[in-house]
Amino acid sequence: MYLILSTTVSADFKELTGELRLHDPTIIQEGNTWWAFGTGEENGIKVVTSTDGHYWSQTPSLFPQALPWWSDHVPNFESHQWAPDVQYYNGRYWVSYSVSSFGSNNSLIGLTSTESIASGNWRDDGLVIKSTTADNFNAIDSDIVIDENGEPWMSFGSFWSGIKLTKLDPHTMKPIGPLYSIATRPNHPEHAVEAPNITYRDGYYYLFVSFDRCCRGLDSTYKIAYGRSENITGPYFDKNGVDMMHGGGTILDAGNERWVGPGHQDVYDNRIIIRHAYDAENNGEHRMLINDLYWDGNGWPTY
Repeated sequence: MYLILSTTVSADFKELTGELRLHDPTIIQEGNTWWAFGTGEENGIKVVTSTDGHYWSQTPSLFPQALPWWSDHVPNFESHQWAPDVQYYNGRYWVSYSVSSFGSNNSLIGLTSTESIASGNWRDDGLVIKSTTADNFNAIDSDIVIDENGEPWMSFGSFWSGIKLTKLDPHTMKPIGPLYSIATRPNHPEHAVEAPNITYRDGYYYLFVSFDRCCRGLDSTYKIAYGRSENITGPYFDKNGVDMMHGGGTILDAGNERWVGPGHQDVYDNRIIIRHAYDAENNGEHRMLINDLYWDGNGWPTY
């Protein structure tokens, strides 16, 4: 399994060095530099960067101080922000992020953007969507995807009634349409599906999600599942033809003896997949893992 970050750099994920502790990672390339964002360990969103694809170093976090408007919607939010997503669109790098408290759906998805990640000149783009305890969804774990016509959408969701999708205004990147439901697990006792990521390839939209429980170290049961659809709004079917609204999802990665609970994946450019897992050889420490993503003869993802 190899990571190809450019035409001149390749490395097995086990060979990555430096600051690899990144939970809920998302990745992008700006010029010759790679950036990965993840859930903060203390305050804000954690950021790591690499110029060669091998050695990763930590840079200043996003939101070292909380934005004042967060508490208007989520009074008891935690100091670290969760599950960012980075996407380049319309001349800007957009990072969406979650503000919440663990186990609650009193949550919001916020947005920040910049013309250059390296510049550090981030603009606060405010609230995208929120949920309250009166809603049957959770506004966290966002993912921005650009459809085949160049239009932006956002998927999000965690537990409750599952994964949602909404179209975004291409100028404001705020919702302009209804909420679509695209994946849930009605027969699972906890409805444990979250962390959506959608990518478009050769006539299909591929929806990747994380099943089961994260964030329990070596007791985590996280795993990555997927399905696909000809329409971004679904329905998404797995390899066995089961609708993801009925609990379907083909497992891509359920971990192994060393790497436990892989999940909160992000697919970049249809050729790279990043996710976190817990290292059984290092006391269950969380670590980002990166691999090439391949596609079989029937157009299904593998690695």
